[in-house]
Amino acid sequence: MTPTELSTAVALAAAFFLRMMGLFMVLPVLALYAHTLPGATPLLVGLALGLYGFSQALLQIPFGHWSDRYGRKPVIAVGLGIFVAGGLVAAAAEHIVAIILGRTLQGAGAVSGATLALAADLTRPEQRTKSMAIIGISIGIAFSLAFVAGPIVDAHYGLQGVFLAGAAGGIGALLLVLFAVPKVVSRQPPSVTAAVAISGELRVLYIGVLCLHLILAASFVSIPLVLLNEMALPKVAHYTVYLPALLISLVCIGPVVGKSHRTGIAVGLFPAAIACLAVAEFLMWLIAPTKSLFIACLTLFFIGFNFLEASLPSLISRAAPSHGTGAALGAYSTGQFVGTFCGGLIGGMAATWCGTRGVFGVAGAIALLWLAFTLRMNGGLRLPTNPAYSS
Repeated sequence: MTPTELSTAVALAAAFFLRMMGLFMVLPVLALYAHTLPGATPLLVGLALGLYGFSQALLQIPFGHWSDRYGRKPVIAVGLGIFVAGGLVAAAAEHIVAIILGRTLQGAGAVSGATLALAADLTRPEQRTKSMAIIGISIGIAFSLAFVAGPIVDAHYGLQGVFLAGAAGGIGALLLVLFAVPKVVSRQPPSVTAAVAISGELRVLYIGVLCLHLILAASFVSIPLVLLNEMALPKVAHYTVYLPALLISLVCIGPVVGKSHRTGIAVGLFPAAIACLAVAEFLMWLIAPTKSLFIACLTLFFIGFNFLEASLPSLISRAAPSHGTGAALGAYSTGQFVGTFCGGLIGGMAATWCGTRGVFGVAGAIALLWLAFTLRMNGGLRLPTNPAYSS
């Protein structure tokens, strides 16, 4: 990569990091307010977690179209402004309905696809996989740090502080996009979505990101409550469970993710990572939640999640034809947020009907179905052998 390409990828990765930190920090704490926030129920908390994804999915394609027409950076700036406004609404909320409104407004700033398209615009095709890998890794790191920072911020400043921190991250991301990312001189014409969607490899990846974020959102309807109620762990100490699990998972997957853009390791380990999620979910459902055992289960969960979260953008950029990268990334972002919405909704319903631990059984079953689908689709993934993608 040229110095400009590398600095652009790092700046956009940092913008993704700040924005996703704000989103992920909510996951380990919001469920803790299911019985104390006025009007809250497990189902409504699940909706508060998931409706962000619904508005994201609804507006990804329009924002992508507007970025084609009016320019990437202006549209991304508007979307980040909406995201910040949503965080401020949620921070000021005193009722679960207002939090749902704020989360929905946050999601209305649906610029993930446009931001990935900006990264593609500013990177040569043969270097695009590396750029997407850098962004994917930044999202995985944001996820990891957020699960340590979220409970700590919540313990000292409450749920309002968590949402304010997310809004501050959105402002930081906006400044990076405006001042640290070069202006796009020219762009490829918009690609044809239908030509991209028929690819079997891409279907596997679209379904994959949807299932990944569905399982994530559903699981964190229950994980904080298990720590608080069944393990009697005060929320200020929840990081003592998340931190070791996350650190061990990053040590396990870091070298693999760093090399996967060259060697194709990500393709072979894709089903194994899904299996990690399934096993972790079933163990959390079935075992008595002692602290050491729960840390082991979460470590397995985070190994699977962080590997897939860091690898999927790179796999998408490799599997998409050169004329369809923009459409593929837009569909990827849409699938991600549809998964978040469905996961929050399914998690809330499962908690209501099956109990807190029953959510893990439902998530594990979904992971098994996802694994079966992945293995059935042409034996898994087959990425192009174009030399441009192997450098």
